[in-house]
Amino acid sequence: MQSKASQERKQGRRSAETAEQTKCLIMHVAADMFAELGFERVSLRNISESAGVSHSLIRYHFGSKEQIWQAVSDGMDSYLQRYIAELLLEIPDTQDSAHRIYLFLVSLNAVILCEPKPIQFIADAVRQKNDALLAYFLRSKDQFSAVFKSLFEDYNQQHPDTPIELWEMKWQMLQHAHAAVSLKPMLNETWPELDGNEDALLLRHWELYNKQVAMQMSIAKEDMIHPTNLADLLLDIPCHVEPAS
Repeated sequence: MQSKASQERKQGRRSAETAEQTKCLIMHVAADMFAELGFERVSLRNISESAGVSHSLIRYHFGSKEQIWQAVSDGMDSYLQRYIAELLLEIPDTQDSAHRIYLFLVSLNAVILCEPKPIQFIADAVRQKNDALLAYFLRSKDQFSAVFKSLFEDYNQQHPDTPIELWEMKWQMLQHAHAAVSLKPMLNETWPELDGNEDALLLRHWELYNKQVAMQMSIAKEDMIHPTNLADLLLDIPCHVEPAS
């Protein structure tokens, strides 16, 4: 027969697991709502109703809407950091720096198009009258770029007459990805023959970026990649937002 202390420890573990599951649920619901509606149009009451938990429980776990937003943003930032690190490991060292940058950019663009929440959060932060949300995003930009900075430095050392600017390439990617999110109805207008097939439309949109980067990096046509579905380019790293440990 279990001792009272053992029973209390088990009950404590179950309570901690339940609390963690509740926080995850709240963050996933909040992430969807912030991405779809924007920060200003979402309230704690909206989140509690959609998550099926009490308003007071959300305040207990997070305190405020701003803190939920920050927790979700941290989760997405952590996901992209892990994804970029794994993506760099997947790109063969045998390729020259130009081809490695090409593969890196078009592969990263694929996941951003398929998992648009980070772009939606950034765009919404820019729209806010209060700069606090945007400042929260920009706080880690140097840390974020450090992961792949050496890739661009290698190229510029090998091509001193035609260097590329890391932040310009990042800006091009942000523009391209945001267009697919903010102007989504225009995708079908551009390619009506695809009859609203979202996967096919995103692939066709991605191909425009693929051609642009290949041209910038002087990649031969025969060395370009042309997946039949963007999912073929994704690594097996699900986009989950989790509470900070």
